[in-house]
Amino acid sequence: MFATQERIDLSAAALQGSLFGFADPAVDATFRNLTRRQLDHGSWVDFAPNWLGGSDDVFVELLSTMSWTNRRVRMYDRILPEPRLSAWWTASSPSPFPLAIIQHAQTLLSARYDREFDSIGCNYYRDGRDSVAWHGDKLPGNSQQAVVAIISVGARRPFLLRPNGGGASIRFEIGGGDLLVMGGQSQVDWQHTVPKVPSSGPRISITLRHGAPRPDDDRNVIRGLR
Repeated sequence: MFATQERIDLSAAALQGSLFGFADPAVDATFRNLTRRQLDHGSWVDFAPNWLGGSDDVFVELLSTMSWTNRRVRMYDRILPEPRLSAWWTASSPSPFPLAIIQHAQTLLSARYDREFDSIGCNYYRDGRDSVAWHGDKLPGNSQQAVVAIISVGARRPFLLRPNGGGASIRFEIGGGDLLVMGGQSQVDWQHTVPKVPSSGPRISITLRHGAPRPDDDRNVIRGLR
């Protein structure tokens, strides 16, 4: 497998801060606003709005501290840049994740869902043109019981789920510190996407997975140029 990754220096980005976004970062350890939506008999989604307080500060810190890259992927007979920037951390990384509040969230989520979230992938959606296509996350081991947690900071963007193979979609608008967790067979029987939109401010998704490979293990990612 080969990967092309262009490292991106992001010293600043336009973020229209929310009224309550800039505050000391904190997470709701009680999960009191969390509700579960059953997608079908074996798949579910948990959603907790504004779970991470001070989310705009977290956005700015992530933007300046993460090592952002623009991966290139093979699509049919073409090699194209992904329409977003990415950064990745795993438990085997030489240093802890750079933000203590995300380390704390990782501990809380691992305890609640009885999974060791040992990798954190961040996607930076710069504007409405950045997106991710319909897909299900591929995790090693038993993907039918995978749990994937997403903390979204920055502008709100549509996050859609649909049955694998097509069908009516379920829509969430996530950003501003919202927490969304997919579990059960949701990565096998369902797909999710962040579609393009006519206009949007920047957003960063912080995705916690258990036992997940690094992104350059993806067979569609091309490695080689820096």
